[in-house]
Amino acid sequence: MLFAPTLRATLRRLDDLLLPPIRMTENRLLSGRVAIVTGASAGIGAATARTLALAGASVVLTARRLDRLEALTVEIEEAGGRALPLRADVVSLSDTREVVRRTLDEFGRIDVLVNNAGIMPVAPLADVRIEEWTSMIDVNIKGVLHFVSAVLPHMIEQHSGHIVNVGSVAGRRPFPGGSVYAATKFAVRALSWGLHLELGSAHGIRVTDIQPGFVSTELLDGDPETAAAWSEAWKGRRTLQPEDVARAIEFAVTSPDHVSVSEILVRPTDQPT
Repeated sequence: MLFAPTLRATLRRLDDLLLPPIRMTENRLLSGRVAIVTGASAGIGAATARTLALAGASVVLTARRLDRLEALTVEIEEAGGRALPLRADVVSLSDTREVVRRTLDEFGRIDVLVNNAGIMPVAPLADVRIEEWTSMIDVNIKGVLHFVSAVLPHMIEQHSGHIVNVGSVAGRRPFPGGSVYAATKFAVRALSWGLHLELGSAHGIRVTDIQPGFVSTELLDGDPETAAAWSEAWKGRRTLQPEDVARAIEFAVTSPDHVSVSEILVRPTDQPT
């Protein structure tokens, strides 16, 4: 009996010699890569920025709330990563072009674009909230196109790159109160497939559509009654966390160059089909 602890300790020391523990700096699959993450001030965007930085990427954080981007930059840099906070509104084509210009000036390349910025004001179609519909089209579709148009010339020139569009399970099936939102995500899904067809073999650019189910973020907005009904429906159910989606994005962008992860549908276990 006295021998057993000593034997276990000896075996642990042998394990340490044969299989040394993996340190953060030893498994950084994105080392030397540069990623732009839109909507990085909170939720999925912030979680993705942290995850990609931990994997070794230099991360450009962009959103409208500069104070949050600066706080996240401090967090990433204190953990040993590199980050650059740049305020931008994806609706503004000039803002998106300036982000790309600053990124190239600072880092000299762009390897990953994560189009995450989006809004989801929910309300019945009968409410005819034209301004909200227009805002969703501007942010969720035009915002994606603005950043794609800004990074494409550089990615085509370097014959490599990865565009990740954060879509939604709503891009497969609408839900009451979210019909226009779903329409924008159907558009993102179609655009992602089109980009893959046009850019993959011709230019070496990979494209991934990440389609999360219900995530605990600040996204749910709009009609208070509809939002309250959603919150009530999810009481007692487990939702996705932003980090769950970030891990899916990390899986896609760290896959070997010959592997194109076209779509990832990730839903809470408790979400009905």
